[in-house]
Amino acid sequence: MSEQHDTAPGYAFDPADHPRGPGVYLMKDARGRIIYVGKAKSLVRRLTSYFRGQERHTPKTRLMVARIAAVETISTATEKEALLLEASLIKKHRPRYNIVLRDDKSYALFRLTRAEAYPRLMMTRKVVRDGSVYYGPFTSALAARQTWKLLQTVFPLRKCSDRAFANRVRPCLYYHMNQCLAPCVLDVAPQDYAAVVRRVELVLAGRAGELLASLRKEMRDHAQRQEYERAAELRDQIRAIETTVERQAVVLREGVSLDALAVAEAAGGLGLAVLFVRQGRLLDSRTFHWPGLGLDDAPEAVAGFLTQFYWATRLIPERILLPWAPEDAGAVAEALAERRGGPVRLSTAASGPEKQLLEIARANAAQARSETPGQEPLPERLARALRLPAPPARVECVDVSHLGGRGMRAGLVVFEDGAPRKDQYRTFTFADLEGSGDDYAALAAWATRRAQVGPPWPDLLLVDGGRGQVGAVMGALEAAGAAGAFPVAGIAKATGAPGAGPDRRAGALDDRIFLPGRSNPLPLRPGSPELLFLQRVRDEAHRFVIGRQRRSRGQALLASELESLEGIGPKTARLLWDAFGSLEAMRAADLDALRAIPGLGKTRAARILAALRSLGGGAVDRG
Repeated sequence: MSEQHDTAPGYAFDPADHPRGPGVYLMKDARGRIIYVGKAKSLVRRLTSYFRGQERHTPKTRLMVARIAAVETISTATEKEALLLEASLIKKHRPRYNIVLRDDKSYALFRLTRAEAYPRLMMTRKVVRDGSVYYGPFTSALAARQTWKLLQTVFPLRKCSDRAFANRVRPCLYYHMNQCLAPCVLDVAPQDYAAVVRRVELVLAGRAGELLASLRKEMRDHAQRQEYERAAELRDQIRAIETTVERQAVVLREGVSLDALAVAEAAGGLGLAVLFVRQGRLLDSRTFHWPGLGLDDAPEAVAGFLTQFYWATRLIPERILLPWAPEDAGAVAEALAERRGGPVRLSTAASGPEKQLLEIARANAAQARSETPGQEPLPERLARALRLPAPPARVECVDVSHLGGRGMRAGLVVFEDGAPRKDQYRTFTFADLEGSGDDYAALAAWATRRAQVGPPWPDLLLVDGGRGQVGAVMGALEAAGAAGAFPVAGIAKATGAPGAGPDRRAGALDDRIFLPGRSNPLPLRPGSPELLFLQRVRDEAHRFVIGRQRRSRGQALLASELESLEGIGPKTARLLWDAFGSLEAMRAADLDALRAIPGLGKTRAARILAALRSLGGGAVDRG
């Protein structure tokens, strides 16, 4: 249930207009923009606190209240629902007066699979509730990859995917390098493989001490029996484990895993630090900085961090150590437990070591700095340079690609807070434009579709092209009734030598930026941060759409090559693609693998096998 009150600035608050139960409130300015999103156990009590006793407000809150022209409330059944809705709305709208955590990137994790007879260790950035065990997080992907490669080298676990594992007919190179036991084709006893898995688990679980003691004893025993090759292998394992462990400091007793969070005043603002402790060892840390805020804003910063940082695909610990108990600790813990799929406990320090850990976090928070110290933040620079109404948090970029008019496609990439959101990338095809080679028509068709999709609208739509391309997009948006929904700009390659046409090298420093209704390009300085960012976004859109177009052409070519074989038509080709995924895997398949495909009998499978074996060549690049 929702109610909205539209008044002039200097909002006349009336408690009778608002619900008494839990929910979310959205404060808007005179232009209808959401400037703050909050949640409350009792909406009317929380809203009353803003408009009475304003002398107790922080400077930020006083400024915000002065700009309120309307308040919208959304009632929820529970405080937990209000908390989750608040986090979702903050992430979507990024209101000016909310403390927004600009950290959408995911961190590296180690994932040890459990559902297979022969588990494997992988690097990932998302937690999937499939029974696997996760270790991390690591804020430095480089350091995590170095550790992962080290473990992969000394512990011979399988590296291949489930599909490759099921279809392999001979050991791969890792087997010959003594980095895999090759359980895909060799008779490897499950208990022998499980012993290797247990060693990996001991290292990742922080129990490397007992493993090292066992390995040193085993190495000495092999050396005494003059089995020097095996003793050398164990020596290398010991060194690799010591290299991994020495990077991690012991801060709590073995077996304790938690995140420790603290805040402090830092560099003209508020700093926040989170330490990741796993099995008693300090694994990694991360700091955040909000300029212009003080310790009065710390409770809101901590509360916002908990709901914005710990989303479902991140590794949420069972316990989070805080400098104080949050006002709504129960609802926050319940919401995080729902995301984690298990209990989450928010607590303050209960022992001397835990207090020391919070001091370490507080010292880190005091050293937090903005990513661009002494420089205007990039969103503000973009807003000023492109005449935008507000600093852009969400930037979309569209690029059109085709090959001689064939394979016409538009690719859309999305950046939020300067980082690519690859899960939101999209490609669009236009069957009625095939063979036309008309970029303007393709952009207009895409803009019509974008208007139909609706919010979330971008804070800036960047078009790969100049005045003509921007005009095509603007005309389509106006026809679709979406003119003015968001700002549009075009980025075009500058011309090179006379008669040479546009300079299409990626990152060319003198690209030109065009705005609707303006004949001349904007005077953006070559090499400026704002122009470099726009070039990066454009280059990513170009890379994405070209890659998708090549993949499509490659798939069409492979499908044609496959369907040219005797006994294989479109339907059978689709069955084979679904089962194997690549031509190389089809050629490596045996008769039993083909017979296992629904719809293929023994005789037909034998004919298809013969046809596939007649298809020569090596691995096929699918683009």
